[in-house]
Amino acid sequence: MNTGAGDHPVDQLIYHCASVTDWVVAQAEGEYAISSRGRTLAEEGFVHASFASQVPGVLQRFYADVTEPLCLLVIDPRMLRVPVVAENLEGGPENFPHVYGPIPVDAVTSVIELEHDADGWRWPGRA
Repeated sequence: MNTGAGDHPVDQLIYHCASVTDWVVAQAEGEYAISSRGRTLAEEGFVHASFASQVPGVLQRFYADVTEPLCLLVIDPRMLRVPVVAENLEGGPENFPHVYGPIPVDAVTSVIELEHDADGWRWPGRA
């Protein structure tokens, strides 16, 4: 059951910022189960994700001080076997997609290496 809100249906591609190390482990295990920086799926209850327009803000707010290599997982929610819900659990103005279970590596359609410079992390080719 995938449910959307507003202009963001959850059948469009969603994105998750991951450490390259965590992604390598996921490929070996067959699924990705990290919720967000420093938190596992088991601890949080879901995997945090973003719509494309939200990625730059997430990188700035939550990953600015990270020094290890990061990548952006591009996820096709139609390939997931668990619910994806666009919601806001913290009372802000935006809904974010939350994946309520592990992400099979075959649901990740591509992996984008993120770039880091003096201004922080960037999605190459995006403003």
